[in-house]
Amino acid sequence: MSAPAVLYHFAFHPASRAARLALGEAKIDYGEEPVRPWEDDCPLFELNPSGMPPVLTVTEKGKALTLCEIDAILGWIEERSKGDLLLPSDMAERAEARRLGAWFSRRFTDEVDAVLLHERMEKPLLRLGPPDARMLREGREALRSHLSLLEPLASGREWLAGRRLSQADLIAAGHLSVLDYFGEIAWASWPALKLWYSKLKSRPCFRPLLGDRFPGVHPAPWYADLDF
Repeated sequence: MSAPAVLYHFAFHPASRAARLALGEAKIDYGEEPVRPWEDDCPLFELNPSGMPPVLTVTEKGKALTLCEIDAILGWIEERSKGDLLLPSDMAERAEARRLGAWFSRRFTDEVDAVLLHERMEKPLLRLGPPDARMLREGREALRSHLSLLEPLASGREWLAGRRLSQADLIAAGHLSVLDYFGEIAWASWPALKLWYSKLKSRPCFRPLLGDRFPGVHPAPWYADLDF
């Protein structure tokens, strides 16, 4: 049974992208409310004390729910499906999916996004000046370190956590797709990850992301190419 839903999100926020992918994969109809979390009048502050996207508002059986941030949204999707839609039934793969999700939400966010996306995305939005070359080098080095850990997972498995697509793939794609937009991933150096990413890009849930555009910055030439 479908539920009326509205997703408050910023198109280039990795967790917001993961939420869009998950809702699309679950075939849940929802409306979109783009937000700008750095602005004082952002409606997120009335919905989520942290002021962070994504937030999903839903109505089920006449009851309004406000689901703040990616873990709550993914949990609601999984509970609503009454099955193993985005978490494998196999306990080892389920644990691995959760481990990888936490890795991206913590270490990848802190070591890669907080540097590269700050320099490439937040600085232009907040008018904080040009990117710092030293910080870009550090962020790119951290990105290569993380990709070197993901490459053997993609090489030895059908999906990142195991035999089937899971939350881990959608969370990872939320982060990597933003970096891909800015041309920060040299896919030729990571052939297994490139194949994994191409499979995700070909899924219907991914198509809306390929139409996103960041003001003043053209996407990498291969960004919307399914056969990149």
